[in-house]
Amino acid sequence: MPPIQVSAEPQDGDLVAMTLRGDPEAFATLVERYDRAVYHLAYRTLHDVEEARDATQEAFFKAFRGLRTFRPGSKFSTWIFAITYHACCDRLNRRKRYANEEFPEQADTAPGPEQQVIAFDDRVRLRAAIDALPEKYRTVITLYHLQGRQYEEIASVLGLPMGTVKTHLFRAKEQLRRLLGETEVRET
Repeated sequence: MPPIQVSAEPQDGDLVAMTLRGDPEAFATLVERYDRAVYHLAYRTLHDVEEARDATQEAFFKAFRGLRTFRPGSKFSTWIFAITYHACCDRLNRRKRYANEEFPEQADTAPGPEQQVIAFDDRVRLRAAIDALPEKYRTVITLYHLQGRQYEEIASVLGLPMGTVKTHLFRAKEQLRRLLGETEVRET
């Protein structure tokens, strides 16, 4: 009896090649694979659900349009995270540019009493502490601890030297310890 062959899921590089050959379902698979991680990176960077959704959509749109620039043999995750990070930076820069103008449609994003009460939960406290970090530390913590990326990939995504990534990660952890008052926090 011949062995039963199980069809393995195509690798990211194969999906890129299939997309470039005109298979739209291949890119849809990439989007499905990375949508959640890209959104989480955008949300952690922008602190706004709608902005994060828009940045996620923008990142995948830019990735699709620039797919021919993807280098075979590279990691698709590193490439899409870099695109996402730069899209978020563009949005943050636009925010700073228009910070003096009034946007009445935006609600006050400061935590209210209800959020402060909920913050007793370790997980919520940790996430709030991460959100309080400066953007450069928040992004490194998000990529390393929450998304499990390696130093090399983070350095590539952010366009930073490896030593800077390690320094940012060390300083982020130190700030988190101070923010959390040296209490033990378990990420579940």
